Amino acid sequence: MKYTVITGASSGIGYEAALAFAARGKHLILAARRTEALDLLKNKIAELNPELDVVVRTVDLSIAADVHAFYESLKGYSIETWINNAGFGNFASVGEQNLPKIEQMLHLNIEALTILSTLYVRDYANTRGTQIINISSGGGYTIVPDAVTYCATKFYVSAFTEGLAQELQSKGAPMQAKVLAPAATETEFAERAFDLDQFQYEGRVPKFHTAEQMAGFLLDLYDSQNVVGIVNGLTYEFELKDPIFPYAARAASKPVDSNEYYE
Repeated sequence: MKYTVITGASSGIGYEAALAFAARGKHLILAARRTEALDLLKNKIAELNPELDVVVRTVDLSIAADVHAFYESLKGYSIETWINNAGFGNFASVGEQNLPKIEQMLHLNIEALTILSTLYVRDYANTRGTQIINISSGGGYTIVPDAVTYCATKFYVSAFTEGLAQELQSKGAPMQAKVLAPAATETEFAERAFDLDQFQYEGRVPKFHTAEQMAGFLLDLYDSQNVVGIVNGLTYEFELKDPIFPYAARAASKPVDSNEYYE
C-alpha cells in the first residue's frame, strides 16, 4: 500500500487535506502534537471509508531529534506523497517578538521541513509518482508588516521548494516538488500568531478562505504539473504557476565556480 503523509494534521489545512485525500482513497499517515485530535480525525475517516489505513503519529516537530525519529518510524511504509504542513506564525515587530516562540517557529517552519524534505527526497526522488508539497504562505512571497520573521521563514520554504523542484527536474528525477502559498485562511493560525484564545475571522478579516477551500486548492496543485499554487493577495483567486524565484541554471559542461553564485 502507498501512503500520503501530512504533518500538522490535527486542525486547519492539514485536517481538511487529510479528509480530501481520504476522499481520493489515499491511505494516510497523519502527524501532529495532539493525540486526541488525531484519533478523532482517524475515526472520522474510518466512518467515511473503513477500508483506508490511517496511521497516526504524535510528535513535536519543533524538536530535531523527534523529527528524525518520526521519519525513521515510517521506514516500513511506502510513501507516494509527503505534505509538510506543520508550522505556525507570529505577529510582532522584530524588536518586540518573543524569542522562545521565535526559536520554536524557526525549528518547526524551517528546520523540521528541511530535514523531512531531505530524508524523503533521499529515499524517493527516483520513485515514479511521488510528490513533496511544502506549505508556505502569501507571506512567503510578500513581506507583511509586523510579521517579518514569520515571512522570512516562509520565504525560505518557498525558495527551498522551488529550488528543489528545479534541482529534481535538472537531474531528470521523476519526483515532483511543489509549494502551496495560502493567503488568510480560517484556521487556528491567527490564535497562535497573536497568542489569543480565540479569533473570529468573520467581520475582522476582509477576505479569507476556509481550510476546506484551501485543501481543495492543494488538490488542484497536486493534480497539476505546476510548481507553485498561490492565492492572489488582491483578488484571492487561486493561481497555478511555474517557479517564481529566479534560478541560476548552469550548463552541464561548465565547471562549478562557487564564487559565481554566492558572492
